[in-house]
Amino acid sequence: MSRNRTRHNGMRAAIAAAAARIMAEDGVDDYALAKRKAVRALGAPETQSLPANEEIELALRAHQSLFQSEEHPDRVKALRRSALDLMQELTAFHPYLTGAILKGTAGRQSEIELHLFPESDKLVELFLLERGLSFTSREQRRFAGDRARAANVLAFDWQERPVRLAIFDSRDERVALKTSLAGRVIERAGIAEVRSLLDG
Repeated sequence: MSRNRTRHNGMRAAIAAAAARIMAEDGVDDYALAKRKAVRALGAPETQSLPANEEIELALRAHQSLFQSEEHPDRVKALRRSALDLMQELTAFHPYLTGAILKGTAGRQSEIELHLFPESDKLVELFLLERGLSFTSREQRRFAGDRARAANVLAFDWQERPVRLAIFDSRDERVALKTSLAGRVIERAGIAEVRSLLDG
């Protein structure tokens, strides 16, 4: 292996470790933001040596296991319990848990991320308004199979925890969702699966 290649791989690993530390200790959930912060902290060039999200996730799991071995499992369990409570409130809209809480890599500031598949976005908005929950709304692009979808994303606080609901067409519930056309399938778990995670 050439010296340049060795240096490249070393910088890539250093960025992954720094990004993982930022996610674990500063509560950053966004991989791209964590990479940018890590690159700045290390003074690394932004155009090369950037690790994939999967590499950062592995480094994050290692960091949490090593430095947060006592608090982290309790945090994840508490977050999953809060997520399950909210999912049960939203049962009519076919909720699925996704993101860091499902993966078990949640940090101190992690959001509860849910996918909903209602008959209409307006039904979800009305449900939240009737319960006095004010929210912000924006569109996010997702892919169902090989088709691009615009998902309405509602953000609000529930039980002092930030929540992000991505609302999809009810027909997409049985279709694999991805962040990009060539990206990985987004993992998600229904109420029964989350309950099983808590019981396990």
